[in-house]
Amino acid sequence: MKYALSTLVGATALAISLIGGPAMAEDDGIIVYNAQHENLTKAWVEGFTKETGIKVTVRNGGDSDFSNQIVAEGAASPADVFLTENSPAMVLVETSGLFAPVDADTLAQVPQDYQPISGKWVGIAARSTVFAYNKTKLTADQLPKSMLDLADPSWKGRWAASPSGADFQAIVSALLQLKGEAATADWLKAMRTNFIAYKGNSTVMKAVNAGEIEGGVIYHYYYFGDQAKTGENSKNVELHYFKNQDPGAFVSISGGGVLASSKHPKEAQAFLKWVTGKGGQEILKTGDSFEYAVGKGAESNPKLVPLADLQAPKVDATTLNSKKVTDLMTAAGLL
Repeated sequence: MKYALSTLVGATALAISLIGGPAMAEDDGIIVYNAQHENLTKAWVEGFTKETGIKVTVRNGGDSDFSNQIVAEGAASPADVFLTENSPAMVLVETSGLFAPVDADTLAQVPQDYQPISGKWVGIAARSTVFAYNKTKLTADQLPKSMLDLADPSWKGRWAASPSGADFQAIVSALLQLKGEAATADWLKAMRTNFIAYKGNSTVMKAVNAGEIEGGVIYHYYYFGDQAKTGENSKNVELHYFKNQDPGAFVSISGGGVLASSKHPKEAQAFLKWVTGKGGQEILKTGDSFEYAVGKGAESNPKLVPLADLQAPKVDATTLNSKKVTDLMTAAGLL
């Protein structure tokens, strides 16, 4: 399955965290701009450094923050590698001509469905769109058959989302490609009338769990992550997978790329190869991120619905218009 872009607007100040090194990497090390989950990347870094001895400095921030920063820095960027949660940030950097081609050996480790045709970046993990619902308020026969059904007046005031986040904007981007501008605009206008806005997917899930709202559109791993802990924010929650190539079955790909300006290209390429290889993908199976592994032959956490069973729609990242998503969501009063 190909994947979608979310809107990437506005460079903002980054909350920067450094892991495993000073502000600049040493000569034999690399700097990673990380917009993935901090714990997941920390595990990747520790595994890679243990195996190779290569030092890694990690700066943590958001997809849009870092992608815009990289574009602003241009060839002067100190970053060697960029990791994201969603693919739109990767495409912004790619279209700005700032990625080096990913080594062929690395691309060979990931199915073509999880990498752009250009070969300038590669999928490192995946996450599925779901409808999280309160099982004390909704039964299976009352669930929406399609994400598009949430535009129906019968859903007014009954569902939630976090429209300002890159996660949800990626979902809208998939909708735009699959159904076109007119249908997307109509759905967003109906959404503005029907939904309740929360900030962050975890907040949406908490609201669903507490009975404040009947359901919400989020990514799957928030539920599994909470269940693996105390379950206090998901004990009343179940996940509904739309499947059937529905826009609501969209699978978003996390990406990784090496900057063309990298001062340590060999080490940077080695890191990306390790993340997409057996060691890095095994961490997705055994770790606590509950994201999907995308490497060839790699297995995801057994608690997850298999990727092949999600029946996700095919979305081509190269044809998506992130600015159009921004414009449509703004016009609908969602941003």
